[in-house]
Amino acid sequence: MNLTELRDIKALLARHGFRFSKSMGQNFLIADWVPRDIAEAAGLDETCAVLEIGPGIGPLTVQLSRRAAKVAAVELDRALLPILAETLADCPNVEVIPGDAMKLDLAGLAAEKFPGLTVKACANLPYNITTPVITRLLEAGCFQSVTVMIQREVARRICAAPGSSDCGAFSLFCQYHADCEFLFEVPPDCFLPAPKVTSAVVRLTLRDRPPVEGDRDAIFSLVKAAFAQRRKTLLNALSAAYGSRFSKEQLRQILADCGLPETVRGERLGLEEFAALARMLG
Repeated sequence: MNLTELRDIKALLARHGFRFSKSMGQNFLIADWVPRDIAEAAGLDETCAVLEIGPGIGPLTVQLSRRAAKVAAVELDRALLPILAETLADCPNVEVIPGDAMKLDLAGLAAEKFPGLTVKACANLPYNITTPVITRLLEAGCFQSVTVMIQREVARRICAAPGSSDCGAFSLFCQYHADCEFLFEVPPDCFLPAPKVTSAVVRLTLRDRPPVEGDRDAIFSLVKAAFAQRRKTLLNALSAAYGSRFSKEQLRQILADCGLPETVRGERLGLEEFAALARMLG
């Protein structure tokens, strides 16, 4: 059975009486190069284990199983479980785990399923859970890398340079935790049903240490304040967030001490500038 061949997919789904769930953001791959290239981009070998979120009918899962020692695939839609039992029957190193990746203890799951192995994450993520799932994967503290296919606009945001129109609070969050690479795009006609937007694959390689010094919570409280109303000047954004602790004149002086003009907007700053500001505010 070819899991990216349209005729085989339709026969498989009909055999199991499966219907697509719009609320789960289900779009199955119908281009064989896509799961192959995603699995290659994950950089797997026999020393690696992979957590996959949302395997669908399993085309990426099969490719991962050929490259890694073990794969654990978390699937929320129980209607897909009998389908996966059929499509992954020849993959003894794959375990399908029914459940919601947003509720599971990912670090605990990795420790239980993958002892002694280098742990990576790889997935074709549903658009509607992209940001929270990536956040959980980066904060889990157990993955060496996260390779995911997501909406192209989100991929661009994750990898955006400070000062660009795509850069935002989530960009800085991802770049704080990982080295972020935009790898390649995947057009809508590679999916069934075809989404209205283009997808892209990114690889996030987790850092051994943060790229800047300082308290993480303080840095990202500041980032959140700066991007809450991104068209405001940073001075006004800080005044709104920290006005109970500092006068506007004090905030103006703090910006000056950090080498920043009072007219600068938060979107122009990178992690280094936010870390320096957080230290001054602290």
